[in-house]
Amino acid sequence: MAAATRSVRLATRLAAVPRFSAARTATLSVAQRAAFSVSARRFKSGVIGETEVPVTVYTPDSKGVASSSSDHFSIPVKGGASRSPEPAAEEDEAVTPLDEKVFQQMPRTMQKMSVMGKVIIITGGARGLGNHMARACAEAGAKAIVIFDANQELGDESAAELHQKSGLPVSFFKVDVRDGDAINAAVQNVVDLYGAPDVLVNSAGIADSNIPAETYDPAMFRRLIDINLTGSFLMSQSVGRAMMAAGKPGSIILVASMSGSIVNYPQEQSCYNASKAGVIQFGKSLAAEWAKYNIRVNCISPGYMDTALNKVPALDAQKKIWKSLTPQDRLGAVDDLNGLCVFLASDASSFMTGSNVAIDGGYTLY
Repeated sequence: MAAATRSVRLATRLAAVPRFSAARTATLSVAQRAAFSVSARRFKSGVIGETEVPVTVYTPDSKGVASSSSDHFSIPVKGGASRSPEPAAEEDEAVTPLDEKVFQQMPRTMQKMSVMGKVIIITGGARGLGNHMARACAEAGAKAIVIFDANQELGDESAAELHQKSGLPVSFFKVDVRDGDAINAAVQNVVDLYGAPDVLVNSAGIADSNIPAETYDPAMFRRLIDINLTGSFLMSQSVGRAMMAAGKPGSIILVASMSGSIVNYPQEQSCYNASKAGVIQFGKSLAAEWAKYNIRVNCISPGYMDTALNKVPALDAQKKIWKSLTPQDRLGAVDDLNGLCVFLASDASSFMTGSNVAIDGGYTLY
């Protein structure tokens, strides 16, 4: 009876919003269809095999004050070629890190909910959700923030800005998450700079949407899987090995999607959904394997988020449908993942591993 009631409710809600069918999608202009597929414009580019990884390190001066100077250098990597950066923009917000004296005065429960003294690597941290999670970790007491991103210009700008606002040591490594050799070289340099990482937040990923499966280019599928799934594996493997070598506990947070557990409506995106389902199952399997090393692995599965990528006129009709199917009747804000990220990175979640946490405004309840 409950299932029938839910079905009637869903049917009623769907009837109240305009249908966005495949036929209608086919009538869209070339520009509109391009806007639907986030990664379609560059799908033919292969794995970026860097010959060296550019690194920028921002360090406070002897008095603990954020400095305008930085140390630029490169670390060698086997093979590969560089790629052009993808422009993006983010909002300007204040970042106030947790002070050590304030931390010592906090109740024990609140102390455990911080990331005081932790070295945190965040992929895709130069923009969007990843950048906001990096800022949140800085505010929550991180010892150092390390950003991995394929965008050289934006990565440098984001690292410099976060260092200036927080006064914390912040480093940027130009790394493509498909390039295992570059990842290994970068992680080793993180160990040399700050010690073994305590936390990995793997936020790097792409989305292909509004592309029917029968017309989806196999090259796009391979690129999607390589970035979303293989990238999760390569980053987790490299950071996990560094944690094991140091004999220290760690937390790995994989940003998946509610699309890994449900089928989205009305857009066609079977391949993206499959890639995120793979991330969730990989996270669960890794959690079981690495529990003996005291390394926890959990997934965050966001719902529809109001990021820059979704702020295009061509998606307005679909965004109305997405909101109508979400109990909170809104898309997620760019900082709505911050609290969950900090919690999973902190010792407050020490008995939590193998979990996939939906943070979707209730979308998956229906």
